[in-house]
Amino acid sequence: MRITGVIATYGVDLGKSNFHVVGLDEKGHSSVRRTFRRNTLLEFFANAPAALVGMEACPGAHWLARKLTQFGHTVRVVSREVV
Repeated sequence: MRITGVIATYGVDLGKSNFHVVGLDEKGHSSVRRTFRRNTLLEFFANAPAALVGMEACPGAHWLARKLTQFGHTVRVVSREVV
């Protein structure tokens, strides 16, 4: 998938096998809304320009945060109470 425009922030909703991603521009407008499986999610973020990525804390979030950091993204894992 080719991304048009500049994405400043991504939000990731983690699931067992499907992951929902929303990309927001600098003004907070939704630019990207996609659903991925685990392997395609990693491919997407490997090719996406570096941005801030936020997700709810869980064991899978910490694994994904390490992977996304390797791709150059800044990751924020927040507790459930904040979300």
